[in-house]
Amino acid sequence: MKAITYLIFIIMISPISAQVGGGCDGCELMYIGMPKNIKSTSYSPSYDKDNSGRLLITGKVFHNDGITPANNVVIYYWHTDKNGLYSSDGQLTQNVKRHGYIRGWVKSDKGGHYSIYTSKPKAYHNRNTPAHIHLSIKEPNITDEYYVDNLVFDYDPLLTTQYRKKAQNRGGSGILRPLISNNLIIAEHNIILGLNIPNYPVATNVFDSGLKTGEDFHSITPYHAWGADIGTTTCPVCRYGRYLGVMYFVNSLKNESVKKWLMYLEKQSILRGDHLKVYLIYGNAYKHDFDQRNAELSELGKELKLEKIALTSVPSFNDKKSDIHLLKINPQASNTFLIYRNRNIIGKFVNNKPNKENFIKLNTLLDNNSNDFFNLSIDKRK
Repeated sequence: MKAITYLIFIIMISPISAQVGGGCDGCELMYIGMPKNIKSTSYSPSYDKDNSGRLLITGKVFHNDGITPANNVVIYYWHTDKNGLYSSDGQLTQNVKRHGYIRGWVKSDKGGHYSIYTSKPKAYHNRNTPAHIHLSIKEPNITDEYYVDNLVFDYDPLLTTQYRKKAQNRGGSGILRPLISNNLIIAEHNIILGLNIPNYPVATNVFDSGLKTGEDFHSITPYHAWGADIGTTTCPVCRYGRYLGVMYFVNSLKNESVKKWLMYLEKQSILRGDHLKVYLIYGNAYKHDFDQRNAELSELGKELKLEKIALTSVPSFNDKKSDIHLLKINPQASNTFLIYRNRNIIGKFVNNKPNKENFIKLNTLLDNNSNDFFNLSIDKRK
């Protein structure tokens, strides 16, 4: 009987790495017509054509930590014209026509800065989609390009609550809150690389608390036990969102670090005047009498002689009535700091001890974000 030899082939299949961003329809068009040398400032073809709707979008690109500026990141943008159309100038190749002629590129500089001078887009005809600007990102060390949230305008009547809630915050919030200076609409927009981008190669934090840097603050209604709005449930970011703000969340008042932080934050508030708004928000998962909780906050305000800081409370950080649950505060964190400007979170710290090193970190963050971005609004061609 002949021996039968079976050859068994074991095929080793290397795992296919998932595409960063999950792919997108039309992102590949960013490479068609891309200049070899891309500057940090771009003027779209429509900037000089539409004098009534000139728009500047300016900001910084940050690495995933939301703090470190990112250099050499290409941002490709395209949008509709003043008639809501992706119109052609007669020179576009067939495969680029769906993006229209109002398109361009910028590349972040060493400080992460970029500026796009263009025109204000108009919404599509017979659609409920707000007027928007598309953005695609190409990082120097990542193979795949990916899209981030469309840029939309906060005052657009089509920007409904439902639309806002559906936003994915890819790369950060895409909601622009523009101002007008010398007939130029100016909007600041920072981009956080990899933020809420599928398959992005970042290390995950084992312990985290609060929304991420680059995301927008949700409206919340804590009870004010001490401060300018005492006795109310005023929404801090609704009323004072234009200013630099610090929300300091604690799960206990029986920690001496709370007093040390409040004294430091009070000094910063006095130093910076109306340009800084600070709130302590007290909440925990335990049953706590409402009157007792706010009496404790009132006593704390009197003891520390606080004049600028607001002391507020919520039943718990999972409370839905006050909408505090939308901020994703981890009740196990001894403290969470969310620092914001113009409702957008520009930094955060978790379980931060009140020492010199951390005081300097927070102070530096406030200093770096206190400058008015109008100084970037000058037409550099003149």
